[in-house]
Amino acid sequence: MIFASPLITGTLVQRYKRFLADVILDDGNAITSSVPNTGSMLGLTDPGIKVWLSYSNDLKRKYPHTLQLVEVGGHIVGINTGLPNRIAEEAILAGLIPPLAGYTTLKREQRYGANSRIDILLSDEGRPSAFVEVKNVHFSRKPGLAEFPDSPTARGAKHLDELGNMVEIGHRGVMLYVIQRGDCDNLKICGDLDPVYAAAFQRAMRRGVEAYAVKCHITPSGIAAVRTMPIID
Repeated sequence: MIFASPLITGTLVQRYKRFLADVILDDGNAITSSVPNTGSMLGLTDPGIKVWLSYSNDLKRKYPHTLQLVEVGGHIVGINTGLPNRIAEEAILAGLIPPLAGYTTLKREQRYGANSRIDILLSDEGRPSAFVEVKNVHFSRKPGLAEFPDSPTARGAKHLDELGNMVEIGHRGVMLYVIQRGDCDNLKICGDLDPVYAAAFQRAMRRGVEAYAVKCHITPSGIAAVRTMPIID
């Protein structure tokens, strides 16, 4: 996934109201940027950190800048939760996730379950369809270890249960975690911050849901999946 145009660098002043951030650009201008992330972004919003933003020429936008990347501990972290589906699609088509390789048809945002949409639906004649739910991961408290979620997510637990329902009627249910930081080599489900999600994850695994995590290489030019990584207890 390559950014459409070169990103602009600056320094974070504050993130507020979830979707907004004040930034001092490197040229000295003070701007307000949109933040494409509904989560807590725990550990990624300290004032003074370096950030990268994209810019849109769309005159209808109130805030033309969009926060894309932040630097924490010398590592670049992707925060845009709108990108993981694209990254996941590229990874699947490139064969970087062997259990999901070889399907002839890939569709995005297909209706399924109880009034939900699956991020990616893989289908092929003679194989069970694979319903792939994609989650963005950028939280880390220990060196080398990514964690999900960084705050309670009832919606995430619901998705796990719906994937289990797909398995029970003969399909494949797949949870795919896209790790938008390059300094982690393992993923752990964060039960202390969201025990309900952790319980739903274990329940889904018992029902036959598959779970994979994908490590990404991140630069100011783009974000690319590079390989799978273990999900540990």
